[in-house]
Amino acid sequence: MHANLLLEDYFTGEFVTNNLTLKQKIKQVKAFVFDWDGVFNNGQKNIDGDSGFSEVDSMGINLMRFSHFLQTKHLPITAIITGEHNKLAMSFAKRENFHSVYYKINNKEKALLHLCEQYKMSPADILFVYDDVLDLAAAKHAGVRFMINRSCNPLLIKFAKENRLVDYITKFDGNTNALREISEMVMTFSNNFNLAVEHRIKFSEAYQAYLQNRKEINPQLFTLQDNLITQS
Repeated sequence: MHANLLLEDYFTGEFVTNNLTLKQKIKQVKAFVFDWDGVFNNGQKNIDGDSGFSEVDSMGINLMRFSHFLQTKHLPITAIITGEHNKLAMSFAKRENFHSVYYKINNKEKALLHLCEQYKMSPADILFVYDDVLDLAAAKHAGVRFMINRSCNPLLIKFAKENRLVDYITKFDGNTNALREISEMVMTFSNNFNLAVEHRIKFSEAYQAYLQNRKEINPQLFTLQDNLITQS
C-alpha cells in the first residue's frame, strides 16, 4: 500500500512537516529521546512524585527500536530527559535497557546537547518526543520532533507550530498511548512495520540478536549540579 495512503488512513494527527520531508528526516535518526511526564502518562503524580507508563507504549518503543536494528544492524541510542527524579522512569529505563536517563534537569536543551557529545551525534540525528513548554528549547535542536497532543493547551501547540518546533502532533494524548501511535508511524516511514512484527511473532534469530545487544546496556544516569551535567 502506498505510504501516503497508509498515513492518511491510520495516522490522523497533524502533520506540520509534510509526509515526504518527515520520512527523509526519520531516515537520518540514530537516537530516540523522550520526555517522561505527559508523554508516558497524563502528567499526574502520586504522593511520592512518581508517574507511570503503559505496557502498550513500552511494546511500541521496543518494536520501534527493533525496526531500527533490522535496518541498520545497530541499536538506536535511547534516552529519557526529565525534570524530576521519578523512580518509575528509572526502573523503566533499566528494564528496557535504555542508554541514558537525564533527571532533575529543567534545562533540557543542555541535556540533549550533552547526549550528542556522549555519542558523537548531531542534534539532527535525534527524534525527540515531548509535550510541554520545558521541552521547547530541546525541540529547537532535534532533527525530528513529535509533540503529544492535549486539548487543554491549544495556544502552546499553536506556538510550537508557528515557531517550527514540531513535525507531527499526535492524535492521542499521553494517557491514551500517543507513544504507540508515534512508534507505529516511525516504523511505517521505515518501510518495515510488517517485517518487524513478523520477526517478533517468530522470535526470530534477528530478534534474539537484538535482545542480546539490548541486554548489554545499562542506563547511565545524569543530573545537573552547579549548572553542569554530571554522571550520578
